[in-house]
Amino acid sequence: MHEQPHKNPEREAYYRKIAAKDMQPLWELLQGIQGNDPPTPEVPVIWHYEDVRPMLMEAGTLITAREADRRVLVLQNPTFAGQKLPRATHSLYAGLQLIMPGEIAPSHRHTQSALRLIVEGSDAYTAVNGEKTYMKPGDFVITPSWTWHDHGNETKEPMVWLDGLDIALVDLLNVSFFEAFGEDKFPVDRPEGDSNARYGAGMMPDGYAQRGHTSPILNYSYDRTREALDQMARRGDYDDHDGLKMRYINPVTGDWAMPTIGTCIRLLPKGFSTKPYRSTDGTVYIAIEGSGRTIINGTPYDWKEHDVFVVPSWRPHYHEASSEAVLFSFSDRPVQEKLGLFRESRA
Repeated sequence: MHEQPHKNPEREAYYRKIAAKDMQPLWELLQGIQGNDPPTPEVPVIWHYEDVRPMLMEAGTLITAREADRRVLVLQNPTFAGQKLPRATHSLYAGLQLIMPGEIAPSHRHTQSALRLIVEGSDAYTAVNGEKTYMKPGDFVITPSWTWHDHGNETKEPMVWLDGLDIALVDLLNVSFFEAFGEDKFPVDRPEGDSNARYGAGMMPDGYAQRGHTSPILNYSYDRTREALDQMARRGDYDDHDGLKMRYINPVTGDWAMPTIGTCIRLLPKGFSTKPYRSTDGTVYIAIEGSGRTIINGTPYDWKEHDVFVVPSWRPHYHEASSEAVLFSFSDRPVQEKLGLFRESRA
């Protein structure tokens, strides 16, 4: 074990002297940098939708989507309260967005990549770079980096979805750019479902040239996702640690659907309990269907449909389903894998 340096008056005087020249002694800092396990900053936290929804709807009476630009309640991990960047984990942002009937959230673009997991309401839309998609609960919708996008609700009911963005990662690299389009809507020049027709049926246009690292599919519909899960469940392909877990992929490359955010979905049959697991990617979960609980570091967190919760990096946890349940999750795993830093432990 490395011997820890002790303090004395001479050393303290020396530290003050070099601090005046904007320097610090590494040997005094190593305890906070190097350790047997990563010093996970975020803590487990859960947001129960039945508690959050009334406050979200109240926001709909206080500010318009145009005035707010995006009417979102940020899901802030308490560890980061008061800090400049809102975040649910150390690297990723999460929030619940509300679009009221007749509203449009004006078109803009930014370098942050974004995902939407639809929570409540049907047939509001997101339009990305000229393609519009109408959304239903459980749909996973992608807004790639630096693409024009607006949201609108032409229905008579509120629409709510979970946003996930790589805000902290982009900020760390100091590459955050934003631009407003200047009009509410970006011109739509492609029919609805165009991206799925081109890339979502095991085919792609001959001669297609890859552009960027994000999946060209705009909307991974929950109907198709659930059908795939049900088909696999008939075979009983359950992993002891994951249940029946699938990742969303870019059909062009076979890699993750997004370059900075890894998205997964899992089915847990009623009464199923996974074995303990931990990994280095702090993860945001939302229950699409069903109920259960997740035990994190020995503490249970009960969840049901639409609840959102965080499992911190490198914290042992397991899931128990009290009914058949479907969980969607996102994390920064693609970045960790590309850098050769991802690690997992299956007890």
